[in-house]
Amino acid sequence: MSQAPNLSATRTDVTRQLATYASDLSYARLSDKARTVGKHALLDWLAVTLAGGQEPLVAILRDEAATEGLGSQATLLGLGARGSVGQAALINGAAGHALDYDDVHPSVGGHPTVPVAPVALALSERDSKSGTDLLTALIAGIETEARVGCLIGDARDNGWHQTSTVGVFGGAAAAASLLGLDAEKTIQAFGIAGTQAAGVMASFGTMCKPLHAGMAAESGLRAAEWAARGFTGASDILEHERGFAATHGLRFDAEAALAGMGETFFCEDILFKHHAACYGTHSAIECAQLIRKNPAFDLDKIEKVEIRVHTRITHMCDIPAPTDGLGIKFSLRMTMALALSGEPTSALHVYSEEHAARPDLVAIRDKVTSVVDDRYGYRGAGVTVHLSDGTAIHEDFDVAVPESDLTVQEAKLTEKFLSLAEPVIGDHHAQEVLGIVLNLETLAATADLTEHLSSAQAG
Repeated sequence: MSQAPNLSATRTDVTRQLATYASDLSYARLSDKARTVGKHALLDWLAVTLAGGQEPLVAILRDEAATEGLGSQATLLGLGARGSVGQAALINGAAGHALDYDDVHPSVGGHPTVPVAPVALALSERDSKSGTDLLTALIAGIETEARVGCLIGDARDNGWHQTSTVGVFGGAAAAASLLGLDAEKTIQAFGIAGTQAAGVMASFGTMCKPLHAGMAAESGLRAAEWAARGFTGASDILEHERGFAATHGLRFDAEAALAGMGETFFCEDILFKHHAACYGTHSAIECAQLIRKNPAFDLDKIEKVEIRVHTRITHMCDIPAPTDGLGIKFSLRMTMALALSGEPTSALHVYSEEHAARPDLVAIRDKVTSVVDDRYGYRGAGVTVHLSDGTAIHEDFDVAVPESDLTVQEAKLTEKFLSLAEPVIGDHHAQEVLGIVLNLETLAATADLTEHLSSAQAG
């Protein structure tokens, strides 16, 4: 395990500067691209949350909340129920990460939207906020967590799940934005949020990984609400010698965290998923799909498959023999078997116990090996398929490149949204949500959006 960063010569008031930036951020200050990609991020999160809400882990959280007593302030997406804003943040947050189909961002070191959007949506609904209020809060949260990620580096090397540990600051920033907290109150919210930061990678492949996202959203929300009431935390939570960076990070790079505030928007570089598995498997899946198109490829002649990936990928998604759908999502070998077999890796049904045990897929899975090759970088991969006739087919791919054509990105995300949302809320409501989100700046009250997100099969 890496040593904690030495802060003795690098301390700065980074907590204050980030809190001031988040609390001052307004819709008018957002770039056009940030506004567009922010709407794309919200649409994508709604899609995966509606679909993820049908997973067993979400039913458990919902049933527990019902036992305690459901509130009535915010919509539990696709569940035909309402809850308190805290319940909505937790349950919608976990649902949004249940399928591991939500967006990613390298600077966050994880998934940027899922710890933030549940907070922004729940508070916007409760407090009758507009679409611009909702979008500004979402982006304030994503910008905050990305800058915290730049500050501490990629602490997944130490086993931290940064979607949760960094994401809690994003949730707090979004809540602070909607609650109208000034810089001093936002500093306190960050202090309260940071002391709750948790989530370790040992939980990957279990129900606790999506739970991390819900916990971060709920903790960030509570941090801001408590700060608004006068609750206090460490005002130097990020830079304190025993604070967040020291305990949860690999470094303390204040310059990276503070560079370009108000000019550079990290949300512009969000990466969206088009395979319903851990993002660490996506480059290898893309390689497999290219290999299938090669005229020399023959599924029945496969003798050996070699996947070359960065060290971190093997630590994150290299379950050798998964037994269920969650396990498949974190298995380079099984996702490779799916892709080489022509199974639709964007479809939810292939991540199942049945597919994990299917003999033809298992036979291919057992021919796959992963090799550490850090030349490929954190997101890239190289795949070589060796056939029995001596043919070797190789492809390289790197998914860590944001889509430059936002029209193309919007079309892809629209297709993804409709495919995931329509089975849950029906065609009519899905089309209504699509139109509202893509024109979010015209939305007068968030309730006009959430009324279409409530009941399963309402359309």
